[in-house]
Amino acid sequence: MNVLEVRGVGKQFGGLVALDKVDFDVRKGSITAVIGPNGAGKTTFFNLVTGVYRPDCGEILFDGRSVVGLRPDRVTALGLARTFQNIRLFADLSVVDNVLIAMHRRLTSGILDILLNRRKTRIEERRALGEVYGLLEYLGLEPWINEPAKNLPYGIQRRLEIARALATRPKLLLLDEPAAGMSPRETRELTDLIRRLRDDFDLTVLLIEHDMKLVMNISERIMVLDYGRAIAEGTPEEIRSHPKVIEAYLGHSAVS
Repeated sequence: MNVLEVRGVGKQFGGLVALDKVDFDVRKGSITAVIGPNGAGKTTFFNLVTGVYRPDCGEILFDGRSVVGLRPDRVTALGLARTFQNIRLFADLSVVDNVLIAMHRRLTSGILDILLNRRKTRIEERRALGEVYGLLEYLGLEPWINEPAKNLPYGIQRRLEIARALATRPKLLLLDEPAAGMSPRETRELTDLIRRLRDDFDLTVLLIEHDMKLVMNISERIMVLDYGRAIAEGTPEEIRSHPKVIEAYLGHSAVS
């Protein structure tokens, strides 16, 4: 069963074709990767799936429902969450508050309830904080709970972004270059974490990544983009030896 189905999706910026009628499926419960050289269209693909951009053509189905034209917050409400290539945390807010913000869509108290400090609001707040502390413990972020996000080490900021995404209770988690800037040890820990997230939270994971060792170790299927076109799709073993993939990364002479 597919949780995400992309059919003939294209996006153009002026004269630049960022994505050229891409077809792609993501199976429920899988760990799937999107790879390709810089400028291949990977982040554009994520932005189309999450509602940041609207495609010029094609269809995007999440859990059987079209998400084309929906705002990013509505896409998130359906169960699709993401992290970003360039970390986007609330720098001056604490670790707890960064994650708590992501839970706002699941809270029902209005402004009047908050001003009057109603019992319903207090119960919701306690429940939300309990869930946030649970996520922070799971991700090993307890030592930094009250620390402003801007003071965190880089690898910990990446984990905080994941915690914030998990707070929305997603079905599909999109990770945009989660290993960027990490040390080899941090990358190994991230690989283990992604597997645990999939299993423990019953998630489907879709990631963009340049670290080919991580991709080949963790992915069950891979799509390769080059100049906005999907040039290959398959298992890590199939992708590793695919002539078009080798050419895209190393040039025509490498294939010859």
